[in-house]
Amino acid sequence: MTAEPHWPELRAQFDLDPAYVHLGLSVLAPHPRPVREAIERHRQGLDSNPALYFHHRDELQRRVLEKAGRYLGAEPDTIALTESTTMGLAVVFTGMMLRPGEEILSTAHEHYAARELLRFKAESSGASHRTIELYEDPRAATEDEIVAAVARGIGDRTRLLALTWVHSGTGVKLPLTRIAEVVAAVNAGRTPGTEVLTCVDGVHGMGVEDFEVTELGCDFFATGCHKWLFGPRGTGLVWGSERGWAAIRPIITSFDVEVFWPWYLGSVPDGKAPAARFCTPGGFPAYEHRWALAEAFDFQQELGKPWVAARIHDLNAHCRGALADVAGVHVRTPDVGGLTSGMVCFDVPGIDPATVVDLLLAEGVVAGQTPYRSSAVRFAPGVLNDFGDIDRGAEALGRIIENHT
Repeated sequence: MTAEPHWPELRAQFDLDPAYVHLGLSVLAPHPRPVREAIERHRQGLDSNPALYFHHRDELQRRVLEKAGRYLGAEPDTIALTESTTMGLAVVFTGMMLRPGEEILSTAHEHYAARELLRFKAESSGASHRTIELYEDPRAATEDEIVAAVARGIGDRTRLLALTWVHSGTGVKLPLTRIAEVVAAVNAGRTPGTEVLTCVDGVHGMGVEDFEVTELGCDFFATGCHKWLFGPRGTGLVWGSERGWAAIRPIITSFDVEVFWPWYLGSVPDGKAPAARFCTPGGFPAYEHRWALAEAFDFQQELGKPWVAARIHDLNAHCRGALADVAGVHVRTPDVGGLTSGMVCFDVPGIDPATVVDLLLAEGVVAGQTPYRSSAVRFAPGVLNDFGDIDRGAEALGRIIENHT
């Protein structure tokens, strides 16, 4: 394990505007210096001689996959590269071979992107789609309550279980390994091809939690890499288990050499390449960004996943406490360590979230607003923050509330 990073020095790797307290970086992250330099290196190569530099595309993509596999604790050939969490979820949801009469089970806490993709899939496949509540009050949520809700929700016809690891509207982190035990018990009584397959939107755990994807107990893990990971904007991936990939058909033709080459030689490429290669959407992405994703994984590995996780959890524990101490603030995020991650969602009764965010900005604090019908204000302290940033955010919030009472 590496030594703990010197966190104040880390900020120098980024070009963040020092005039603001940045507590809203969970939506789109800045690029650290190694990522910026890698993007520029690839851009220069493509601009100076596009055709010649493009000859390196397969080795550069393979390098990204190997770095991603090392970070996730997974084989590179189980990973498909995408451009966002949304694209990754589409690879899984749209590509899954569902039959009429089978069921999609999701929760009331999913993001708009997942909700709509699942609606589209139900309409096109003839499968039904049902949603369940995992908790009534996020602040009072417990692991037992969440696990029991999933256990009750799974039915005889359930084939796809769609979950989000960290709920961006409440800050609740699901106990995935315990949920996996419930699903495994259900699947023990099912024949191959009828098991419940679990797909996790993991974007707000990626770059926050210290985990290996194969230990989560899911069949798919879809994530963007341009949030907590500090990866290039417009990058993402999907990891899948062998059982998971076997249930998927590609939704976009793959340009991966392992898929294209068999076709070029005159045969059908099915089964001649790893399923993740087959399901990697083709086309021409922003290559300089995709190839620079390798440096983002290196950057995180050099920081050390355990140190990053510990730092973010310490900052968020401080944030929950600081906000709870501000009169007039209602914190949605639970204070139970196992159910928390890198964001704290809260309400200011009497002031709508958009107004709170605007007033905080006037105080020099950049906060977020959750993109849900029941919206909230959100602080997302990460490794580019310190405890003073959180205190300044809480103090600004206190002044705003005092001026509006």
